[in-house]
Amino acid sequence: MTAGQGQAARSAAVRVRTPAIRRILLGARLRRLRELKGLSREEAGYAIRGSHSKISRMELGRTAVKERDLDDLLVLYGVTDDAERGALLRLAREGNARGWWHRYGDVIPAWTHQYLDLEEAAASIRVYDPCQIPDLLQTEEYARASLAIRDGIRSGETVLEMEERIGARLMRQRLFKRSTGRTLSAVVDEAALRRFLGGPDLMRGQLEHLASLSGSDRVDVRIMPALRRPVVTATRAFTVLRFQEQAVPDVVYVDMLTTALYLDKPTERRAYERIWDRLAAQCLPPAASRRFLDELLASL
Repeated sequence: MTAGQGQAARSAAVRVRTPAIRRILLGARLRRLRELKGLSREEAGYAIRGSHSKISRMELGRTAVKERDLDDLLVLYGVTDDAERGALLRLAREGNARGWWHRYGDVIPAWTHQYLDLEEAAASIRVYDPCQIPDLLQTEEYARASLAIRDGIRSGETVLEMEERIGARLMRQRLFKRSTGRTLSAVVDEAALRRFLGGPDLMRGQLEHLASLSGSDRVDVRIMPALRRPVVTATRAFTVLRFQEQAVPDVVYVDMLTTALYLDKPTERRAYERIWDRLAAQCLPPAASRRFLDELLASL
């Protein structure tokens, strides 16, 4: 994605504020207020009977803010305007709300909960997965086969639990489809397309679905040919999320078997963004990627 495309994504008609985004916005405002008063995190933590690390987590939006703590901080920071106090209190309450994924909370790994909030609110999603079709582009049948391999190995789930996971993945796709102004760019490795997960009939349906999505102005699918000599390699799947709100930094999400990384420091983000840009540059252009899918389908 170019700088111009990134700016367009930020200014698009996206206004989804999930609990995670509200926590980040509240945390950014609290950090600015603290810095304007010239106070350290230790001093702010003392005011709420906590530590500097608690203030750090609050300011980064990684934990919910109790109304009692927020009220004490606003007193410390000298915020007396009723309108501003009311707006910040609303952000705190909304940051404590449950996301749509809560009904699936028993079967979705806890480390993915924040990601689901962030994905729903992202103006642009850039994803690379060297092993499979990205989640938001999967058919239900492909998702079932994929989850049976990975999540079945991970926890020995029941059929009902597996169906709940599939329901959550399909819900993510529906949320993206019915939103406006959001874009998805995916680098798909040729090896993933030729890996007959679940058999040829299942893969035919998946490839047809991928080809139909690639014609959308909101979905950019680029194929990485297996024979193309790589300029850069990435052995693990990752996703770069960008948000409309300038106060919310890009987040790089790296999913692992039993945990996940959420990278939002500038140096970390830029490293993954450079890798994604280089991977995308190595791919076939969109039109050629679509022809590649058509030719692969014809060969089945």
